[in-house]
Amino acid sequence: MTTTRDPTLNPLELIVDPPAAGAWNMGIDEMLMERAAEQDIATLRFYEWSPATLSLGYFQNAADRTGHVASRDTQLVRRSSGGGAILHDRELTYSISLPTKHPLAADAETLYRRIHGSLLTTLAGFGISAVLNKQALVQLGGEPFLCFERRAVGDVLLEGSKICGSAQRRRRGAVLQHGSILLARSSAAPELPGIAELAHAPLSSAALREAWIDVWNRTLYPLRACDPYSPEQLTAVERHTADKYGSDAWTKRR
Repeated sequence: MTTTRDPTLNPLELIVDPPAAGAWNMGIDEMLMERAAEQDIATLRFYEWSPATLSLGYFQNAADRTGHVASRDTQLVRRSSGGGAILHDRELTYSISLPTKHPLAADAETLYRRIHGSLLTTLAGFGISAVLNKQALVQLGGEPFLCFERRAVGDVLLEGSKICGSAQRRRRGAVLQHGSILLARSSAAPELPGIAELAHAPLSSAALREAWIDVWNRTLYPLRACDPYSPEQLTAVERHTADKYGSDAWTKRR
């Protein structure tokens, strides 16, 4: 899966954030998507969640979360992207915000393939042989509630179990893609094994992140460290958090 990048490509800004609440994390992704549209700035962001949070896909019914007993007591947030619910606990999340004119943003399939392919290369460096799912799984009775129990073309599988899935949101001028890499089983989603269980080897979020950054630099696009969020950017995040991602009107809108 390894390719050689063009050294003349403009770098993406790299952000590594500490663990934060779900509404705040989604507010940052919204702000970065706006910046991509308005300022033509491409950003790769890595982050985690604290406390453990269940994120609903945009089209999911909030009431359906009561059917998943193990995660009932976790915080709840709704993403702006589609797909199934994700239990963010023992995992690493990435997001990429791109102006629509960026080569990686040309079409959804290319973006999924390039990013998930770079993850396969990264995992291979740890001796973990993951693959891309080649065929969507159509299940009678509708899609499962949890994202990691669904199967779409391009998902990352390890020993037959899904360990990474991504979702996109497109708006005028920008595209946002974010995805979750399941590192280990969570008590709030015990039916989902992670890399630790499937590969019989623990992999920390920091180790995976740093190795993936190296693969990005070598095979996709160069990265440069981003300055800390400006007061204006933080104000935008606070607005998105208060008015949208932290409000019941948004979270329980379906």
